[in-house]
Amino acid sequence: MTPLGDEWVVGRDHELALLSRLVDALTTGRSGALLMTGGPGAGKSALLEAAARMARRSGVRVLRCRGSEGESGLPFAGLHQLLRPFLDLAEGLPGRQRAALLGVFGLDDGTPTVSDPLLTSLGALTLLSDVAEHGPLLLVIDDTHWLDLGTLDVLAFMARRLEGEPVALLLAARDTAVPAQLDRQVDRLTIEPLDPAAAGRLLDHQPRPPAGRARSRVLEQAAGVPLALVELARAVARDPAAAHEDALPLTDRLEAIFAADLPELPSATRELLLFAAAAESAELPVILSAVGDRATPDDWLPAERAGLVRVDADRVRFRHPLIRSAVYRAATYTERHTAHRALADVLVGDPDRRAWHHAAAASGVDEEAARELDDSAARAQRRGGYAAAATALERAARLSPDPTVRAGRLVRAATMAMYAGHPRWVGELSAQVATLTDEPALLAEASLRAGWALAVTTRFAGSLGFLLPVAEAAVDEDPVLTLDALATATTPAYNSGAPEHREKILRITERVPPQEDEIGRLWALAGCDPVRNRARALAMFARAWTDPLAEPGARPELDLPLARMVVLGGTAWVLDETAEAIRLLGAAMDHLRRSPTSGANATVAQALALALYESGSWTEARAALDEAYGLAAEGGLENVVVGAPVLRATLLALRGDTEEARAAVQRAVHGIDLPNCRSLQVRTHYALGAAALAEGDHAAAYDRFRAVYTRQPEPEPLHFHASDYYLADLVAAAVRTGRAEDARLVLDTTRRRLAEGETSARLTAIVHRADALLAEPDDAERHFTAALADPAGDRWPFERAQVRLDYAEWLRRRRRAVEARPLLAAALEVFERLGARPWTDRTRAELRAAGVTPASPPAGSADSLAELTPQQLQIARLAAAGLTNREIGERIFLSPRTVGFHLYRIFPKLGITSRAQLRDALPEPGE
Repeated sequence: MTPLGDEWVVGRDHELALLSRLVDALTTGRSGALLMTGGPGAGKSALLEAAARMARRSGVRVLRCRGSEGESGLPFAGLHQLLRPFLDLAEGLPGRQRAALLGVFGLDDGTPTVSDPLLTSLGALTLLSDVAEHGPLLLVIDDTHWLDLGTLDVLAFMARRLEGEPVALLLAARDTAVPAQLDRQVDRLTIEPLDPAAAGRLLDHQPRPPAGRARSRVLEQAAGVPLALVELARAVARDPAAAHEDALPLTDRLEAIFAADLPELPSATRELLLFAAAAESAELPVILSAVGDRATPDDWLPAERAGLVRVDADRVRFRHPLIRSAVYRAATYTERHTAHRALADVLVGDPDRRAWHHAAAASGVDEEAARELDDSAARAQRRGGYAAAATALERAARLSPDPTVRAGRLVRAATMAMYAGHPRWVGELSAQVATLTDEPALLAEASLRAGWALAVTTRFAGSLGFLLPVAEAAVDEDPVLTLDALATATTPAYNSGAPEHREKILRITERVPPQEDEIGRLWALAGCDPVRNRARALAMFARAWTDPLAEPGARPELDLPLARMVVLGGTAWVLDETAEAIRLLGAAMDHLRRSPTSGANATVAQALALALYESGSWTEARAALDEAYGLAAEGGLENVVVGAPVLRATLLALRGDTEEARAAVQRAVHGIDLPNCRSLQVRTHYALGAAALAEGDHAAAYDRFRAVYTRQPEPEPLHFHASDYYLADLVAAAVRTGRAEDARLVLDTTRRRLAEGETSARLTAIVHRADALLAEPDDAERHFTAALADPAGDRWPFERAQVRLDYAEWLRRRRRAVEARPLLAAALEVFERLGARPWTDRTRAELRAAGVTPASPPAGSADSLAELTPQQLQIARLAAAGLTNREIGERIFLSPRTVGFHLYRIFPKLGITSRAQLRDALPEPGE
């Protein structure tokens, strides 16, 4: 039992110690974030209050916010509650941040602006950073699971960017409803039930503790839940016979206990409580106005004495959310509706809350109430509250008497949920449309939304089950819709790798007559068969995107529409036009960072990371992966949540961090059905194979690389596109483990299959490397030289360095060390720049065997850069370009203080002491 002021917290010594460390760290300028989870009544609110008292005693300012079930559909309601004491300081924010932040609260100057969720989040972070200039801040957030989605997105944004700020974030949520935005972003502390001894001590501290049989029944029924212990003890004290009642489900029992006090209260007090429960806001004037002359402020006193509410100045709060729930459930249907109608009547100046109360007061369907919610959704959409818009449209749909109108609102709700980046919600909304209407356009649009929702998870077959019928049905009547559906379907078909889906897409594609915009056809052709369709796809790509670099510094990609940019970037990547892919996808990310479509952000960021990795920009690839993972985790995009860590594990393995690579893979693929996600399955095999190769375990590496092809008499690639890029690694491991004949079977079959189309310079070099490693001595050299002949191969530096290393080893074994040396030197430069330690060590050993003592790696180059996190490298490059801390923060969504904190840590890592030295300390990107 731990004393805290005039209160006692029982059985929570461990939790209180953690909270104390969080506050102590805050007083020394260190940030932190912690999410407490537990069931209703677990004591989360008491621990939050304890932390707030600790903070205040330490001179830390406390800002508080509490989620409300009724306000969960109001965009940024929680954020307003949190920032309200300091909104007057928003005038000091940069203009775009100020406009975005005040705009979501309706406090802007009325000038029409495009909503920007990221600028809103950055404005909130910068405002808190400015406040923290005068002393550390503790943000205490209760009932996080009931916060509106806009506020949750801002909190998740801040949680990832608190480093360097004297700001800590302490949240509490029910364990069954942890918001997805915070699930993977914040350290979690689970608040378990009290052990029997602590539960007994808590009972002993009650005014009238139960004894004997009543005590054992209370302990049994409460099961260690503090709130249940307190309330059941109170119930037994009021009615000792209650201890002998049959056990009820705990939540129902607690709500019944809370409601038990109501009949004894005066009718005016009960009415006030009902109106407060219906309003779900703490605004006392609103509640009193709605009740009218049937109650006075003095009528709150019995409820306060009963411990149900606390009234302070112009605000009223329920002691616990379950009390509000019990009060509301205890009222009759008529009483609840009367309360909502009265509240709607007094909320004339707040059309959003008025609309929700009209909806709650509606009896059955009500088109007028539905239209009000529809209008509320439009306002939320203009403010960037896409999740709030979806919530309002979903409720409006339920109120709509016309099934077709209801279906249309559900489709629009699904679209808003898609923009908000919530695929599961999109799927639930879309699924309802087919039961309401036979309207082909609505059904087709719902299927497209449902297909998108599943495409960003790993349920690819389900996604294609929605998309392909739409595409096929519209071929003759609406070919534009067909190409749109096929373009969406190509991505899950690629990720699935199942041939039947790709073949169907290609068959439908050929039935579509030429259109003015052929971008959907281009992606379908390239994404479903990049070898057989390479020549045709490249010609279409050239028509859709030319590269006019005659003028230095030209950026034609910036003039492309966003959707076109993304499709062209993906096409370039799959066709091994890697440099173009980086330019297009990078430009697309620049656009998307200023938009609310987190789902698109995550998928594009992952594609960009793959292209950067293949081009040898490994540090930049890690930065893109971190961004992709953060966005995907917030939005529930399972394909990226798994794929990004797998690629990161590959980078770890190639740099020699093999144990961490294996652990990362294991965490990423846990619970995933990899055979139905062949692209992920192949990349997983490669990550684990690379880890084995880095340790010199060639047998384990071969088993992993061999698994990317089937074991049939004529081996087929597990994935039609991804598998072939690991062919040469498979052969290299086979030669070292005596499995050359098996590898030759794979190589011969692959060569015949690839001959049916046209291979890229990259894939051609990979096949030549494999041929060289398996060739007879007299024939090997021509394949090595062929693998190195095309200068385009330098665009994939790690693979080119591997060829040079293999060729040099072959030359040295034939006593041609002099010819091997320049190859080894070139390979070593690449491996050192990339930080590929196992390959660096192997190359250095070969150089020594060739009679050369390799020079030490340049001080402060690869090693120092490897010490920087991707975000630190990004900050260093921007600072080197002359941007101020505030300008850098605007660009990458950090506060100026956090930027300065990172620069403080960057300088010693680079061996410099000032900002002016950054330009010389950093190599050009891609070097």
